[in-house]
Order: sequence, then C-alpha cells, then structure tokens
Amino acid sequence: MHIALVEPYCTGSHAAWATEYAAHSSHDVELFTLAGRNWKWRMHGGAVALAGRFLAAGKRPDLILATDMLDLTTFLALTRPLSDRCRSAIYFHENQLTYPWSPGDPDPGEQRDLHYAFINYVSALCADAVLFNSRYHMDSFLGELPAFLKRFPDAVELSTVERIAAKSRVLPLGLDLRKFEPFRPQERAETGVPLLLWNHRWEYDKAPEPFFEALYRLADEGVEFRVAVLGESFGRVPPVFKQARERLGARVVGWGYQKSFAEYAEWLWRADILPVTSRQEFFGASVVQALYCGCRALLPDRLAYPEHVPGGLTSAVLYRDGESLLDRLRGLLQGAQHGAQHGAQHGARLDGHVARYDWERLAPVYDDFFSGLIGSEEGEVPEIALV
Repeated sequence: MHIALVEPYCTGSHAAWATEYAAHSSHDVELFTLAGRNWKWRMHGGAVALAGRFLAAGKRPDLILATDMLDLTTFLALTRPLSDRCRSAIYFHENQLTYPWSPGDPDPGEQRDLHYAFINYVSALCADAVLFNSRYHMDSFLGELPAFLKRFPDAVELSTVERIAAKSRVLPLGLDLRKFEPFRPQERAETGVPLLLWNHRWEYDKAPEPFFEALYRLADEGVEFRVAVLGESFGRVPPVFKQARERLGARVVGWGYQKSFAEYAEWLWRADILPVTSRQEFFGASVVQALYCGCRALLPDRLAYPEHVPGGLTSAVLYRDGESLLDRLRGLLQGAQHGAQHGAQHGARLDGHVARYDWERLAPVYDDFFSGLIGSEEGEVPEIALV
C-alpha cells in the first residue's frame, strides 16, 4: 500500500511522528513536507505548495494521510488529477479550536483567530477518517465544535459534528522509545539527593510558574533536591526561567536544550521524579519519554495524563485541581531522601505501561487500520484495537 503523508509543519514531534512511522511501517510511506516555521502561514498556504509537489511526483497513492496543520480541503481540490476518489485520513497532533492562545498573540483580540479552527473543522469534515492522539483530545474537540459553529451568523450545519464524530478514532502517538535503551544505566546511581526533571517546551502552556513556585517553597523549607530543566525554547521565553536559575542556584544541575540525543536520554535515566504542571496537553510525548526511563510521576488529573496511568496507580500518580502539588511533591522527595525513590511503595513507575506507545507495537496498529480503511465501503471507518 502506498501512503502519501502530508505534513506542512515538519519539526519536533510532528517530524518525529512522520519519519518514524515511515521507517516502521510495512507500507510504502512517502513524505511531502515543509519546514516547521510560520505555523499560521503553513495552515493557509502549505496546501498550495505541497499540492504542487504531490502532483509533480505523479503517483496516485492508496491513502493520503494529512496532519492538522494542513488545509486538507484545499489540498484535495488542487490535486484532483491524482487524489480524486482517493481515501484520506487526518491526524490531529493538536487543534486550533481548544489549544490555548499565547497571551502575546494579537489575533484573538483582533477577532482573527477563528479561521485556523475553521480549517481544522472543514479538514475533518472532508476526510474519510479523523484520528486523534488521545481520548481527551478527541472528546474536547468534538465537545467544543457545536459552540464554535454557533459563533457564525447562520447556516452553521450543526449536524456535521455528528458526521465527524462517527468517523473519529483514537490512535495514540507512536514514539521511538527503544532508542533510549542504549543509554539505560546498568544500575542507577544513588546520590541521596533526588533529581527532579522538567523536559518540556519553555512556553506558557506548560505552566512553568507553579512548577518553579513549588520548588522555591521546598528550597525555603530546606528540603533537599536537585533539578534538571531541559527542553526547547522558542521566541519569547517566560521570564520565570531566568528567575528560577538565579533563585535555585546550585540546585540546578542541568539547564537548557540538549543538543545530542545521548545527553537528553542520559538525563532522563538519571532523573527520579517528574512533577508536571501543564495547562495544555493533547498527548504528552516528553512525559511519556520520561516515564519510560523510570521517572516517578506526579501528573495532573486532567488533560491526556490519566490515559497514561493504569487504574491501580491513579491515586499515587495523579493530583487533582485544588490538591496541593507542594504537599505531594514534598512527600515524594522526603520518601526519596529515605532511600525509597526506586521502591515499589511509591507506586508511580509507569515504564512498562507506556511501552505500548513504542512503534514496535503501534506501527502494526496504524498499518492495519489504514489497510482496513482502504478495504472498507465508502463511509465506513474501521475500529482501532489497541493492546
């Protein structure tokens, strides 16, 4: 089976997903991509540029697999000589309907923010299958669509929400987790001082303020810990990062983006505890990576995080809104100081559970679903069986 994978914003997790699926799939996956920058222009104009490349390749695929950054309606209209009657699927890494807008972005205040969500809506409407990386993502998008459409003056066709829901499925993000294995230490070094980890983007939606505020309070109390603050920064970095490096001083043992994967992997294997405070997460690739490497988790009981936690560990791993992150983190750190950071009594190791997201397990699921979609009657979408 020949799959044309169309990604206008090919960077970071989008690029990893596309290239890794192509490498692990039993199908022939051909990539049509643009560099991952200028995201708004990619959503407007990426379909035009990639339609030209697709037609120039001159090959009719069995399936067009697009991502949420593509205006699929425009792409299909411009590629009719090759895409007419070709099945299509759209994969939502994120969406512009429920993604929180940056406080520095002028578009919401200027009432220019609706069109990007509308591109997501009509792309989902025209696709044969609509795929989301988590149950939370699917439910939040479909749940918000009716209110979004009602913002327009008339002829909003609310029945289209049911049509999209009927062809929507959850297909988790595939990750190359096995590439961490060569860096797994033969035995973990016990320093007596637990290492906390931040390995997310340095952006407002990851809520760095409550993360660092908890660390300031613990430092003032004299609780022992070290912290590695990893992850990429783009454009405006929230000022709390500069403040945190100064206030936490010698407790900071790792800082900034790790240029080599080996350095990044080694930090994840060394870290003891992963406290997460994000206010937005449709899947959480960096969190899953840290969990695979044995970090103890302290996750919000919301967004996509509960889907990464088996039922028996929810009380040990998840904290609710209104529950004190500071108290939960203090308890983990004090337990770690008494030599229990790797003991089963914490009940917060999820490495075996999240291993199901490795491509070795998920690529056959992707392949089977796409084969089933091609072989199904028009209007029918196969179910997805996840192990």
